[in-house]
Amino acid sequence: MFDADVAIATARLTLRPFGPQDAVRVRSVVESGARFLPPGAPAQAAGVAAWLDRGVHELRRSGQGIHLAMTDVDGVIVGAISLFKTSWEAGTTEVGYGVHPLYRGRGLATEALRGLVEWVFDKTRLRRIDLTANLDNLPSLRVAQKAGFTWEGVLRGAVMEDDGPHDLVVFGLLRGDGRGPAVALPRAELRTARLLLRAPEPADAADLAATGADPLTQARTGVPRGYGVEHALAFIDGAERVRLRGAGIAFSAVESATGRFAVNVDLRDLDWTNRTAEIGYMTAPWARGRGYAGEAVLGVARWLFERQGFSRLQLRAAVDNPQSQRVAEKAGFTREGVARAALAGEDLVVFSLIPSDLAFPGRPEGTPS
Repeated sequence: MFDADVAIATARLTLRPFGPQDAVRVRSVVESGARFLPPGAPAQAAGVAAWLDRGVHELRRSGQGIHLAMTDVDGVIVGAISLFKTSWEAGTTEVGYGVHPLYRGRGLATEALRGLVEWVFDKTRLRRIDLTANLDNLPSLRVAQKAGFTWEGVLRGAVMEDDGPHDLVVFGLLRGDGRGPAVALPRAELRTARLLLRAPEPADAADLAATGADPLTQARTGVPRGYGVEHALAFIDGAERVRLRGAGIAFSAVESATGRFAVNVDLRDLDWTNRTAEIGYMTAPWARGRGYAGEAVLGVARWLFERQGFSRLQLRAAVDNPQSQRVAEKAGFTREGVARAALAGEDLVVFSLIPSDLAFPGRPEGTPS
């Protein structure tokens, strides 16, 4: 059973059970239509008193969980966090949370989640905490990653909402896991001599679509045939999920002088045990022949080696793609050989770069976020 008088203090919050003293605040929340209170909260102000007296405590009395209010330093309820589906025999529980719309974007959900996790593993015998979030809910995916939860898989069409079925990401945290953010490359902005490398944005979609649809791109890469804006938007939308999963990261390289999109660069196939990765790129037709791809690749490589501690970066190019091979050579990569029938039956030249290949004469300025 969970204690009725639990109080968990974090840097900016106190997590504690709801009570009659919360009637005014909860009533105002219900009347405002803000949606962050636990499941079962009243839809009408008339039901607030009964909910605070009995309803919100039924989960705890059943032994299956507990609903806690997130209160700030002034005692104002700014969110709620709950444990539910608790199995004491299996040692598992699930966590869910919500933050008042006026208080979102301040890291309060992550702070509350970390505080509750520490309390669960310190004060109970539970060994695993589950967390689920809609695949299209990037803020919740970021909260889970920052709180140390591991992305374990996606349940397709697992939840039905007003606009139809949604995929659900399943996260897990075990008692023996680390308490820092789950492994993933940090969001960053990098600067080279002529380029700014940043996360892909919806504003890049038209240029990405034009690049992907270009005949040379179509001939030299595996982008979908008939590449259009919808493909570009899907790539941009999925890039952050790839990063949060710890599988890679994408950058749009834009000209510092004009802001025009020039190159897409992405890291993929991250091996966190051996600290290795592969890099790929796609240059806009209007930016070709200016050395932008090599400059962008080298900027990302320096960041990966200097800031993230990686030890090897691989690059592969088709044997009949001399332009891409020249990019690798100009960026300092070493040709290692040919991987036969490596991609859809096509032979690929394998290049590699390791930290000792670079003199590091200057660092790209990075601003992790």
